[in-house]
Amino acid sequence: MNVAVIGGGPAGLRAAEIAAEGGASVTLFDAKPSLGRKLLVAGCGGLNLTRAESSERFATRYSGLEMPEDIWPSLLSDFDPSALRAWAAGLGIETFAASSGRVYPMGLRAARLLLRWVARLRSLGVKIQTRHRWTGLTVNENPRQLRLEFATADANPVPFNADAVILALGGGSWPRTGSDGGWIGTLERLGVAVTPLEPANSGWELPWAASVLAQAEGRPIKNIVARAGDQEVAGELLITRYGLEGSALYALGPVLRALKHERGTAELRIDFKPTFTAAELLAKLGALKNPSDMLAEARVRWRLSDAAFAILASRAPFATAAALAAETKNCSLFLTEPRPLAEAISSAGGVRWSELTRGLMLRRIPGVFVAGEMIDWEAPTGGYLLQGCLATGTRAGNRALEWLRST
Repeated sequence: MNVAVIGGGPAGLRAAEIAAEGGASVTLFDAKPSLGRKLLVAGCGGLNLTRAESSERFATRYSGLEMPEDIWPSLLSDFDPSALRAWAAGLGIETFAASSGRVYPMGLRAARLLLRWVARLRSLGVKIQTRHRWTGLTVNENPRQLRLEFATADANPVPFNADAVILALGGGSWPRTGSDGGWIGTLERLGVAVTPLEPANSGWELPWAASVLAQAEGRPIKNIVARAGDQEVAGELLITRYGLEGSALYALGPVLRALKHERGTAELRIDFKPTFTAAELLAKLGALKNPSDMLAEARVRWRLSDAAFAILASRAPFATAAALAAETKNCSLFLTEPRPLAEAISSAGGVRWSELTRGLMLRRIPGVFVAGEMIDWEAPTGGYLLQGCLATGTRAGNRALEWLRST
């Protein structure tokens, strides 16, 4: 059983590991000089492996076009957060859950985990071929084999024959790490439908008033509730020169993009003081001796952050305290564009679910499986992205083995 895994990110590494443990001869290809580059970038701020929450709630974090309703409960049953932590422990990497529920490796380092993971693959006999960019695939009959072609530093294409192939080439974010979406044309030439890639977990552009940037550029807006459409999330935001970043924005990405496509702009509504009602804010403000100082008084009595104050000040003057309270509880910002895909933490879009079996095999090309961000799914930051990549890599590796044994 000769298996080719193309892509040396988390999904590909996991698929190679599963296939090798199942007795297959595995060759892992990557276009870059080394493996796991996106994993290392993600780990710069502390590698968020997964999240400590129920499987039922975990599965609701994933979305995608035409995505089967029950696919993520199924995928997570193959490799859930508990299994991920046990797997890391098997590499000698202990983990801990922060108060937020986010799960990290002790020491918050990605490099040690990656080194031990690659060492495990080598011990399982996985052959690693770096600087090999996948460029094509054909199906040979009698005997049936999948013929791959790779571009290397040499002028001539490098062929490779495999009994099964697992594609794990990533989405389109952070292209310098290798996930540049270059595989899309290759699959589309093979007749596979791909939803265009879009930025997910990305910043958005917003034309700030100069006064806001002068007072609040680089300042966070913490402990807020953000709303878009009929969805709301608690979290924080960050004012940037071009607009906004932050966890609350990332979590609302799918609905914001839908609003953008529908209306040309995406309305984001912010509640700067979600623990108080408007009536309670008015009571805290009390009687004002000088109505012209209303906003300054509110800044002190409501404990508004510098960023929240700057945004509200750009909307002044307010006719009444009630109007100020209403704006504080429901401040509308109109976002114009997401930041470019290359800047995004992850991407939406990819191989459509209708092209895949539940085992993540391409219906059009039996024996070819897909894993990770290549598939049309997205999730917010906070451990869901890496868990999703590892779960799909687990499914693809296991089902490739089953397919090979049945043919």
